[in-house]
Parts: sequence; structure tokens; C-alpha cells
Amino acid sequence: MQTEADPVLDTPSEADPRAYLARLNPEQRAAVEHGMASGETAGPLLVIAGAGSGKTNVLAHRVAHLVAEGADPASILLLTFSRRAAEEMARRAERIVRQVAVGRPRLAGAKLAWAGTFHSIGARLLRDYAPRIGLNPAFTIHDREDAADLLNLVRHELGLADTGKRFPRKHTCLAIYSAAVNTLAPLGDVLQKRYPWCLDFEDDLKRLFRAYVEAKQVQHVLDYDDLLLYWAQMAQVPALAREIGARFDHILVDEYQDTNALQASIVRALKPDGQGVTVVGDDAQSIYAFRGATVRNILDFPKQFTPPARIVTLERNYRSTQPILAAANGVIGGATEGYGKSLWSERESAERPQLVSVRDETDQAAFVVAEVLARREAGIALKAQAVLFRTSHHSATLEIELTRRNIPFVKFGGLKFLEAAHVKDMLAVLRWIENPRDRVAGFRVLQLMPGIGPKTAALVLDQVAAVQDVVMALRESRVPAAAALAWQDFLGLVEALHQRELPWPSEFGTIEAWYAPHLERLYDDAAVRQGDITQLAQIARTYPSRQRFLTELTLDPPDATSDEAGVPLRDEDYLILSTIHSAKGQEWAAVTLLNAVDGCIPSDMATGSPQEIEEERRLLYVAMTRAKDHLQIVVPQRFYVTQQTGYGDRHVYAGRTRFIPAGMANLFETRVWPEAVAAQAAPRSAPPPEVVEVLSKMKAMWS
Repeated sequence: MQTEADPVLDTPSEADPRAYLARLNPEQRAAVEHGMASGETAGPLLVIAGAGSGKTNVLAHRVAHLVAEGADPASILLLTFSRRAAEEMARRAERIVRQVAVGRPRLAGAKLAWAGTFHSIGARLLRDYAPRIGLNPAFTIHDREDAADLLNLVRHELGLADTGKRFPRKHTCLAIYSAAVNTLAPLGDVLQKRYPWCLDFEDDLKRLFRAYVEAKQVQHVLDYDDLLLYWAQMAQVPALAREIGARFDHILVDEYQDTNALQASIVRALKPDGQGVTVVGDDAQSIYAFRGATVRNILDFPKQFTPPARIVTLERNYRSTQPILAAANGVIGGATEGYGKSLWSERESAERPQLVSVRDETDQAAFVVAEVLARREAGIALKAQAVLFRTSHHSATLEIELTRRNIPFVKFGGLKFLEAAHVKDMLAVLRWIENPRDRVAGFRVLQLMPGIGPKTAALVLDQVAAVQDVVMALRESRVPAAAALAWQDFLGLVEALHQRELPWPSEFGTIEAWYAPHLERLYDDAAVRQGDITQLAQIARTYPSRQRFLTELTLDPPDATSDEAGVPLRDEDYLILSTIHSAKGQEWAAVTLLNAVDGCIPSDMATGSPQEIEEERRLLYVAMTRAKDHLQIVVPQRFYVTQQTGYGDRHVYAGRTRFIPAGMANLFETRVWPEAVAAQAAPRSAPPPEVVEVLSKMKAMWS
């Protein structure tokens, strides 16, 4: 996927050490220089960065400018939502600092030591402060699947799986737990709003979550949400909050509209007066409420401080043509609340975005294919084109047509790398060696060996938990005869790893060699899966220790090879299919949006409250602002729905999305696809008599 591009700035000259600011536009420069002009104080700053307005560039330049003006790089905390974003901003900032370091030895080799995601920074701080808050510094981190497995073990131990009622399954339980933690909302409110069918289980769920927390503490494991929760709890202790806050003179947060209540509480606790705090984001692109994010964080930010935070708005767009921006402004202009802004661009064009009416989903697919191929012939590569949709299944008909026409495509989504069974096997070995009290990891590892089932694995783990010497506990464990040979090999592996006979990452190769025969035995496609193990080994070599590898991999997993499943290796060009949520932060020369009708945008599942409807409006805005040169919004007139209660299979007619009312028609070129016109105009011939006779007899059978 193509990522957002920011304008390239001139290299500063030795004569003018501030030349790196020269190519910033006035609003960008105001944000970068905030708090550093004569007589100013570095109070809280909110940068409202419209789509394509150079947000990344501004944040990187502000970090670099802070360092150039005397800030210690080790005292700057940069919080992002992906490791790649943190690395990119750090690289840009360090590059700018190197450019102004001539004759200034203090700046030479400046590195940002505290740039990363909320979760990765949380993990680092928790290891530093673990002894003071009752944690074992050697804690391991469960990914979502491992967390669900542990929750399921607790669920069974409490007898909640045998109540005779439809008690929620493990993934639902984890989702409820995560929602309550990240939104700081009472469990009852979370159930009422998101899981009303679970309301009868509120007391049981509280008991389950309490036991789940106890199990994690006994096993010295944290889940993904704990990294924020423990950090937030630390920040509620005044002495610890002051100590951690004092480590950082400046805190900068990217994509603040995507923060949840827990993340916002951490920022406020570390800097209650807002001094040195800069947050960057766009309320119009707040689209992750389903993950716990709340647009209130960015809307309410200025008034949380006295005096209120300064607001700098970036409206100049460097991506899209002016007609595309005019249409996007029209859509978001209907919002009931938000920071007023009007995106503009110097990229003029005579081409307005198109509103395309087609008969149904079949015609929609045919239209998209025809347009994609026409643009390809005009010189726009397939990879420079994207088809976006509200929900994954909306592209099903299109995918069939693309496959039939032999047009390669990538659909973003699918199985993630760390969710693959063979990858989880390898990581379970590493996690269990790192922390023998990690029961979920140990349970998985032991059952890799033939002859060992859940009962034997549980007995072995009980014995390991009761003693300090893991190797001794394993040697004294009794295993079935069928497992004897594999057990000896396993004992040799554990002993070597616990005694650290091999340095990291050489020990990864030892585990890989031990796992190879099990991979062959357990999976028919072992040769294919070995490719993922090889990729994992390559990733392992980039980390200095086993602990760092496990932490970073859990917090920011790599993309799966399966994300590009279906794309032949011989095809270097392919069309992009993506949900709108996955497309945020990306850009393409041409964008086509499917199903711009009420029921799809807004989704009929997201119209229960005004807040949900407003988020759907923002989704449409995000989709439209991904386009650089060409934008098509497709409006099918009817859909074929199946298995509707009381109605059966039938066609239903749809209306254009409410977010593009008739009064906005002048911002678009309206178009009816020719094939749809021909189909509607063609007279329908009467069916032959024999058809009428057969159909009548079929109905008469049930008279």
C-alpha cells in the first residue's frame, strides 16, 4: 500500500542553521516553533492536521527543532501507534539534526531513545519499575490468542463453561475485558452498549476477570492491555507519576484522535499542567471507536488545561486535487461537532469526483473492472489504484470478477503472521524458556511431542510451578512411554537454553532444529510453513536479546505472507482492495469506493446513536481523502439479499448515502454507467408458454 508522502525540504546550509524550516508553510512552522520563540512558554499544543497536510513532517521537524534548540534527545518521549511510524519520525528528526550539527558537537549523533508505540514504551517502563509495583521484571507478554487461551483455562476452572447457559466464549470474554480496560467504563456499561446479550452474566464475568488477573500475576505474564493498564496505575501514584513525568521534558503524541481513555489518562497524569505536551491529529479521521478510541480525547484536549492549549490548524493538502477536496469538505462539513477546517490544494483539476449509479452489485463489479483496466491502459499502474469498502464482504462479487478476468489483486486483511500455528509453536518454546510459569506457552510446547496430551501437560506444569529448578522438575516428571524418546530430546533442549550455553540469536537455531521433526509430523505442508520459520529467524537476528525479541514481536507483529495470498509471484503489479479502516494513512492515484448507499455507508449496524452515525461520516471522509487524482463513488440501485426472515431471497432497493445529499450534487460529476442504462431500457419479452406452464404447476403443488 502506498503511504502518505510529505513535501521534501531543502538541506539547511551552514550559513543558515534554521534553513530546514524554510520550506514549511506558515501553519506548519508555527506548530514546529511553538514554545521556542522569545517570551513564549512551551505550553500544551494541539495540531489539527487535515488529511494530507504533512503531519509526519511537522512532528519530525518539531522533534528536531526541540533538539536543535537545546532539548536533550533522551528527555523527549514520542508516542505513536506503530513501530514503523516511530522509526520513520525518528529517522527524519535525526536526519534534520545531523544537517544542523555542523560546528555544534552537542548535536552530533543525537538519538531519540524514547520513540515508540504506547504499548512498547509501556513495556519498557514496566520493566524499569517492576520491582516497585509488584511485578517480576522477567514477565512475558501474551498476544491476543494466548491471552484468550489463558482466559479460557480460568473459565473452565471456575466451571463457567458448564453452566448450561450460553456463557460467552473465550474471544468474546477477552473482547469484553479489553473494552472495559481501555475505555475505563464500568463493566455493566460496556455490556449494555456492546454486548447486551451478556448482561445476565455480569457477576460471573467479574469473577472470571478477577481470577484471570490473579492467574496472570501468579504466572508472571501480562497481556496487551496490561501494558497500558499497569502504566496508567503507576501514573495514579503521585510520587511515581512525578518521577516518570520528570524523565521527559517533552511528550509528543501522534494520531491523538485514535487514543483511548486509558492512553489519554497516561498523558495527562505525566504532565498535569500540559507543559511540553504536543498532540497531533484530526478529529475528522477518528474512525476506531470499535477499538476503544474516542474522538472526545482530541475534542476536549484544549480545555483540559489552564490556560487552554494552543490550537494550530493545518489545512493545506499536498495530496489531492482541489475538486476532490471540495467534495470531501462538503461531506465533513455536515458534521455536528468538530474543529472547523477547509482543506485546500494548489493542485487544480477540471475533473470532479464521480458519483456513479449502477444497477446492482454485479454491474458494480463489471464497472470497476472496466475502469481499472482503462486507467491501466492510460498509464496508471494497478498498484496506484485502490478499491475501498466499508466491510470486508462488500468486495466479494468484485473479487469473483477480478479472478474471472485474471486481474491480480491484494486484499488487506486475513491471517496474521503470529496467528499461524507453526509460528506460535516456535514462539511458545521461547516464551516458556523465558518464563517457565507461563502456563499457556508451556501447555502448547509440551503437547507438541507425540504421546503427551492435556492431562500429562497439566501435571508436568504443576510440578514445574512448585519448584525453582525447571530442569530438575522436568527430569522428575513421568511421561507416557510413547513420549520417552521425544522427551529426552526436549530435556536436552531445555537444559541447554536455561544454562544459556548458546548466545542469542544462536539459540533460535537450536530450537528450530529441535522443532523441525515436529513440524514435519504435525503439518502436511511443512515445506511451505518452513518459509515462515525462516522469516522468523531473520527477524530474530535483528534483536539483541530473547526478551527484546519476544516483547517487540508481540507488540508490533510483522505482516503475514498470507496477506498477499492469491497474488502470483510473477505479477509485479496488482490492484489494491482494502477496507476503509485499513486504508487510513495511505494514498493512491485513483480510488473507487463501493456501495455508497445507506445500509453500507453508514452501516446499518452503526446507526444506533448520533455518535455512531458521525463516525460513519468520518469513514466516508477518510475514504475520499485517500485519492490523489481520481475518485469514483459507486451507488448500486439494488442489492440481492438472501435468507431474510419473513421475506426469503429478494432484491431490495437502496438510497444514496445520506452523507451526500442532493444539495452537494454540484461537487460531483453524476454518471449512470452505460450498461446499466441499456439494461433498464431494454423491453422485457414475455416468457414462452411452456415456461409459464411449468412454473404454474410448481406453485399448484402447494395449493
